[in-house]
Amino acid sequence: MTEVHVLVPDGIDDPCRPSGGNVYDRRVCDGLVALGWSVHEYAVAGQWPLPDAQARLAVGAALALVPDDEVVLIDGLVASVVPEVLKPEADRLRLVVLLHMPRDEACEVAALSAASAIVATSNWTRRWLLDHYTLPEDRVYVVQPGVDMADLASGSLSGGRLLCVGSITPAKGHDLVLEALATVDDLAWRCVFAGSLKLDVEFVDGLRRQAEDLGLADRVCFTGPLRGAELERAYAEADALVLASRAETYGMVVTEALARGLPVVATNVGGVPEALGHADGSRPGLLVAPGDPQALAQALRRWLGDPRERARLRVAARSRRLALSNWGQASRELAAVLSEVAG
Repeated sequence: MTEVHVLVPDGIDDPCRPSGGNVYDRRVCDGLVALGWSVHEYAVAGQWPLPDAQARLAVGAALALVPDDEVVLIDGLVASVVPEVLKPEADRLRLVVLLHMPRDEACEVAALSAASAIVATSNWTRRWLLDHYTLPEDRVYVVQPGVDMADLASGSLSGGRLLCVGSITPAKGHDLVLEALATVDDLAWRCVFAGSLKLDVEFVDGLRRQAEDLGLADRVCFTGPLRGAELERAYAEADALVLASRAETYGMVVTEALARGLPVVATNVGGVPEALGHADGSRPGLLVAPGDPQALAQALRRWLGDPRERARLRVAARSRRLALSNWGQASRELAAVLSEVAG
């Protein structure tokens, strides 16, 4: 049996704090167990990625429990900000950093330099790391997220049931979505914003005021985080996913939408084009410049106002759906990296 020790942020399974990183960590850990690995998990308390002294000590204490020469997989949210903890352990342990989102900080490159391997969650992230940091290319791997296949969403005739999934924070660009929607208020649509409302309460309050000021309060809904059957229902009732992120290393919600045959209207940022992919040479969605509400509005008008375009994009999304990789594949790819590091 192959063995790995995994350090993750405390709260990985907290239903009030869903995130792509948490989902990825949980699914690949479960996948490794299914492959016959012995997975020892350490949930490290702290306000990551802004740890206090006690949180830093907790990482050191967890690593101290690991026997010499063992493989340790550390979530990048933790690893990137504690290089002073990782460096003394680098000769004793085989450290692998699972990096969801680069921070572009000096402490991060110091932490990554202490690792035997870095696993990026997209090809875009790997390119970014090699462009910005002095890292050996053969130590930086890619394991893209998987996705669960789901039933096809039926879709409405008008295409006006829009869905945004993601924590309600400035990085996800919900304010840009509202601004864009205000310019297509002559068309029939409703938009559901599904995501945590507690990570940036001031921003959420500002969004509610923005919706009121734009006259959209009765056409948008902030549900809070959705999981399980509630999230499935939200996808099933949607016509398209809207993602206006200002930064995104992959965008797991993109493939979650495609797994249901939902086209995507998104910003052309980071790894989003990689997640969106192609279907027989055609994009299963519309990509626009980040931070540009007018471009987003034009794409939404194109989706809402052109039945032929909607039909074309739905065909492309259903085709792309068949080529998506599952979590079992992601776990096998990660297991191959860990085995190489161990060997």
